[in-house]
Amino acid sequence: MILDLVPLAIFDASQFFSWFVENANYWFVFIFMIIESSFIPFPSELVVPPAAYLAMQEGSSMNIYIVTLVATAGAIVGAIINYYLALWVGRPIVYAFANSRAGHALLIDSAKVEKAEAYFDKHGAISTFIGRLIPAVRQLISIPAGLARMNLGKFIIFTGLGALVWNAVLAGLGYFLSRFVSLNQLYTTIEEYNVYLSYIGYAIGILCICFIAYNLLRPHPEKKA
Repeated sequence: MILDLVPLAIFDASQFFSWFVENANYWFVFIFMIIESSFIPFPSELVVPPAAYLAMQEGSSMNIYIVTLVATAGAIVGAIINYYLALWVGRPIVYAFANSRAGHALLIDSAKVEKAEAYFDKHGAISTFIGRLIPAVRQLISIPAGLARMNLGKFIIFTGLGALVWNAVLAGLGYFLSRFVSLNQLYTTIEEYNVYLSYIGYAIGILCICFIAYNLLRPHPEKKA
């Protein structure tokens, strides 16, 4: 459930959703996706699907393709923030923050950071792409990339591609729901579909890993001299 993703004492998802639907524009999509992609816990399901839904309404000032691109740009900026924070402060301070009250208030702990680091170590640079599709890893995968001083250009490319795929899935959900769900039912319907979004993310990630493994393991014909 979307409501389980953030502390209720800090954030009321349903109230935000109502406010966002009434005030949605490209700038808000960009800003909230920066927040979503940084270390602050914020569900992208509250931003991209409703923005895409609204973009499909007659007379809308938004375009669903631009919504997807703007959301991706915001995700890249938020990821760069995490990258540089990790790069500048280093591992001891990252873990100290993760174990602090402030870190716990933001739903971060050392176990989650360790999980993101292990994922990065296992899959290398491509993990910044695949990690953008995996719940609980998506927001934190930029931290081990910064700690490892991953090439920034590569980081932006892989992060951008992963974010683009995920935002396209979310925008696709908004498009799909615009065909048969009323605006009053939109929030509860997105809540119901949220678990399937997680499954889709896992499935795409697994397919990517299988494709990469296949290319690495398949025999390559030797080049003739």
